[in-house]
Amino acid sequence: MAQALLRWHDAHQFCSRSGQPTKKNMAGSKRVCPSSKIIYYPQMAPVVITLVSDGTRCLLARQSSFPKGMYSALAGFCDIGESLEEAVRREVAEEVGLEVERLQYSASQHWPFPNSSLMIACHATVQPGQTEIQVNLKELEAAGWFSHDEVATALRKNNPYTQQQYGTFWLPPKLAIAHQLIKEWVEKPPCSTLPA
Repeated sequence: MAQALLRWHDAHQFCSRSGQPTKKNMAGSKRVCPSSKIIYYPQMAPVVITLVSDGTRCLLARQSSFPKGMYSALAGFCDIGESLEEAVRREVAEEVGLEVERLQYSASQHWPFPNSSLMIACHATVQPGQTEIQVNLKELEAAGWFSHDEVATALRKNNPYTQQQYGTFWLPPKLAIAHQLIKEWVEKPPCSTLPA
């Protein structure tokens, strides 16, 4: 939280309307332009992070920027005017070419990198017969379906250095909401879902 707030203050030292320097309040929770009287508050960019399942397997993907061997849930920024459900459907379709049938909200997490995001975690299901992945190589390096046993094993041995030695994949660390989504899927498949 502190890092995100410091980064926000650094990026908002001037008023976007008047160009004059802004001043922060005593608590550091806002900035004010003395000239235009506009009050600026820290903002977060909403991001959907979604673990897709076909009922027996989950879909994990990796970006080229990820550490070697790490796979995670799909993620992407929400567009202006888009609902959470629309963002999940669009991101899954854009990144892997699948149509979401149902989704379930899981949790949220503030993520200070790169510019203060609110990660909104969801489980999504696709129809078992419609699981052919079309990886968008502009967004992802790879994506694939992983069995319950494969993912459970990766959770138990989630040490990137060990995984790389044996050539297996590894998952995001425990502090990341993606880890929580994956752990939830392994421990108990989502039951109550909302139509997408």
